[in-house]
Amino acid sequence: MPSFGYLDYEVSDHVAEITMLREPVNAINWKMAEEIFGAYNAAKDDEDVRAVVLASGIDQAFSGGVDFEMSRGMSGSDHRRFQELFYLQQHDIHHRMGKPTIAAVTGPAMAGGVTLAVNCNCIVMNEDAELGYPEIDIGFVPGFHFVHLPRQVGRHKAFELLFSGEPITGAEAEDIGLVNRAVPPGEVVSEARDLARTFAEKPAQIMEIAHSAYMQIIDEGYRRGLGHVMALSSYVTNLDESHEGRDAFVEDREPEW
Repeated sequence: MPSFGYLDYEVSDHVAEITMLREPVNAINWKMAEEIFGAYNAAKDDEDVRAVVLASGIDQAFSGGVDFEMSRGMSGSDHRRFQELFYLQQHDIHHRMGKPTIAAVTGPAMAGGVTLAVNCNCIVMNEDAELGYPEIDIGFVPGFHFVHLPRQVGRHKAFELLFSGEPITGAEAEDIGLVNRAVPPGEVVSEARDLARTFAEKPAQIMEIAHSAYMQIIDEGYRRGLGHVMALSSYVTNLDESHEGRDAFVEDREPEW
């Protein structure tokens, strides 16, 4: 069984459960991203695993997104290298997984935390928890979600969410088709496990082949879109407004645009 610093990894009843444990809000830095993807690869390579659940062991959040202490001083090239890890490698892992993945979103998911959830095949979410794209208020571009969100909820609703920065609840996310199920707070993980076990009961070889075909069919230039928005995001990272936004966030003050 692999061991990690920021995660718990357990396998039971053919379901691998990856539980994020980086206090206080599962902020994503290099090491945490590498560990999450390492856990996914461990699940992919384990023939006993037939489905995967990504969850949080932190009560106050699923994930607050990318660690701004880490990104505060990043150059455009450093930001591009992190995006290649966090966007492209994450996309490729899910593309090759061959097994269903379910995000159990028990608490708020913001920015890069939403990225972790929506890369999964299914999402079960706390109906009261918030999900949002606050990057615009911090001097960033929510580039990944430019590719994902219009396909999921339509271009007009996607624009509102991405450019207002206003969050929505899990119940609202279910209403617009962004998550599969919004359930009471104490039922999220059990509901995700039940869904994972439903998938795990299917014929494993056929599931692997069908999963691969499904991921290939829905791609439709998805990865090329990620490459485009990575270039855009790296450029924006070098702008003065982006530096000011990150500084203001870390210093807990209003930015001066």
